[in-house]
Amino acid sequence: DRILNALDIFPVVFVNGPRQAGKTTLAKHLAQTRWPAEYVNLDDFNMAWAAESNPESFLRAYNKLVVDEIQYVPQLFRPLKMLVDEARQRDRANANGRYLLTGSSNIMTLPELSDALVGRMSVLSLYPLSALEISQGQGNFLTRLMGNEFQPEAIRRKIAIAEMIKLATFPEITDSEDGNRQEWFEAYVKTMLYRDVRQIVEIEKMSALPILLNLLASRAGGLINDADIARSIRQNPVTAKKYRILLQMAYLTFDIKPWFRNIGKRLVKAPKGYFIDTSLLCHLQQIDISHAEIFDPEKFGPIFENFVASELLKQHCANGLQVTLHHFRTSDGKEVDIVVEQSDGKLAGIEIKSRDTVSPSDFKGLRALQSQTANDFVCGIVLYRGRSVIPFGDRCWAVPVDLMWA
Repeated sequence: DRILNALDIFPVVFVNGPRQAGKTTLAKHLAQTRWPAEYVNLDDFNMAWAAESNPESFLRAYNKLVVDEIQYVPQLFRPLKMLVDEARQRDRANANGRYLLTGSSNIMTLPELSDALVGRMSVLSLYPLSALEISQGQGNFLTRLMGNEFQPEAIRRKIAIAEMIKLATFPEITDSEDGNRQEWFEAYVKTMLYRDVRQIVEIEKMSALPILLNLLASRAGGLINDADIARSIRQNPVTAKKYRILLQMAYLTFDIKPWFRNIGKRLVKAPKGYFIDTSLLCHLQQIDISHAEIFDPEKFGPIFENFVASELLKQHCANGLQVTLHHFRTSDGKEVDIVVEQSDGKLAGIEIKSRDTVSPSDFKGLRALQSQTANDFVCGIVLYRGRSVIPFGDRCWAVPVDLMWA
């Protein structure tokens, strides 16, 4: 529905996101049903060659068109701009809803491409399956959070977190056996690193990418230090940061930037790094999720935090909520894992604990955030693995992680 609404407003809609998240399935479905259009896939060499050889003529051959995997022929963007402007001059009332594009890399971060379609294109993101989709839950946890819509209650139904992590992944493997998942992820990583990343930019030292990816997996949920990363992968800091950004453009990882309102305050300014898919993170670290949940809390803690962060990202994008995700950390060590901020300045804090119990000390960071933001502070919650919603003072709650999808 969001895609169709965007097509009513813009001439071009670009759906991006990780490879194998379901973009092609979705685009084909729309082209065959609710938005009849021709379909071309630039993953096909012959089709890509035709589009690259004469991009303007290629586009003029179609009235309404789905272009799948457009990152393979970025030369189409300038002709797209020209054709959109022509259509607007000819009949502005009927110029919208002409092109639906999909892509497996975030080429919109490249200024020469994104500038071409400013004001002419809506960009939407499609991520792998979320826990909310798997459970067929109603509503949105972020909406409930920003409304402070919690009350003391016992949660009767409890799902093993490890099982939900396995299900909330790429559609093709959501119900696969562990052995098949390992093989699938091996092929996926190779395709992303040695093919798709090269489509974004030419890389001199390809051998550094898998090393970097595994290093980031070992530090998921931690502060990013590009200088330290550069030393670890034996590259200069500029190259290391460039490669790290490439992994984000390929939708393997994402950052959560620090929150601060007063630049003069002594707050830690480094971002935190996460993986879009938690099962991929576990694959890279060779961690059995089910075993770690029960027997290895030290390993399971970062996995649990990454899962929550990725679920918040998915819910945020799926519903188009006007919020941004940050983290909060003071120089004396008080921290909040995730800060959700609305455009009007209202915010809520989320601390993530992979334990079955919560104590008052778990709210230290949330209290520090509350003291700095006063009336803008909507609520602070500690997400944990327990089974009850428990009040912990003014606008603070212990909340079972199950409520993210229940």
